[in-house]
Amino acid sequence: MKISSLTKAFAGGVALSAILAGAAFADGALVYDGGGKFDKSFNEAAYNGAEMFKAEGGAYQDLEISGDAMREQAVRQFAARGNNPIVLPGFSWETALRAVAPEFPDTKFTIIDTVVDLPNVQSVVFKEHEGSYLVGVLAAMQSESGKIGVVPAFNFDLLEAFACGYAQGAKSVNPDIEVVETYVGTGFEAFNDPVKATEVARSQLDQGVDVIFQVAGGAGAGVLQAAADAGKYGIGVDSNQNHLHPGSVLTSMLKRVDVATYNAMKGVADGTWEPGVIVLGLAEDGVGAAFDENNASLITDEMMAAFEEAKADIISGEVVVHDFRTDKTCDAL
Repeated sequence: MKISSLTKAFAGGVALSAILAGAAFADGALVYDGGGKFDKSFNEAAYNGAEMFKAEGGAYQDLEISGDAMREQAVRQFAARGNNPIVLPGFSWETALRAVAPEFPDTKFTIIDTVVDLPNVQSVVFKEHEGSYLVGVLAAMQSESGKIGVVPAFNFDLLEAFACGYAQGAKSVNPDIEVVETYVGTGFEAFNDPVKATEVARSQLDQGVDVIFQVAGGAGAGVLQAAADAGKYGIGVDSNQNHLHPGSVLTSMLKRVDVATYNAMKGVADGTWEPGVIVLGLAEDGVGAAFDENNASLITDEMMAAFEEAKADIISGEVVVHDFRTDKTCDAL
């Protein structure tokens, strides 16, 4: 039996164990984080990577969870069915993975956005601060008010790394620029609250902010909408979100979650998968910014030249972007 997509497994009171009942699977599995498969951001990037693998003849099952209580059960059930690898995009999978992975030593797990040091776990992390620095350069060059914003989902070290890198990039262009930081909420649920994200973005716009970087996953759609409605500029995150509001989304900070997901599934299929930590930054094309027909009219030759210069300087080591996660400080904010 093959199941191409296992979505909202608790909907209608159907237990996950019942959904997964049947013959053991040899295919990979992808279990999305909060926000769901088609969040136009982080989870959708993971889906796109799995679809790349599928297009080459691979197969996988996927699942959207309906709440945090489902995490450990979902991972354990997939492992028990024989799915391999099991890809878990998002730092919020760490607790469930630490509980389940030791029970299935022959199953390969790939977690994205945090490090779990276990012999059958591959951890893929990114240098988000480097990509965020680059979009900060563009934000400062675009801003007319001298005030830009960043909207993380909540106060969390990974999200602060985005915000801090962004502020550093902006201040490399204009040391006097003001960077306003406002959170959507206080916990993981904030990733699923575009209404609150819209309100937060509007509050920044009311303060004179004219470019806003959303770091809130699915909720960030509300940030981009608010900026577009006000005739200002938003910056997308994780996936290319330029198309959501053509001419209003200045750029999107790309984080190649698709590549990490594809590599995990392909690696198991061809025998090259290895446990340990994989770090993807600018030099590895793991982060970057999106340029296409939707923002072509916004990016001047001067902006592109500054972007390319900053990128080259970071890759060469001439510019070292401070990572908030190293010491929990950010002088630029």
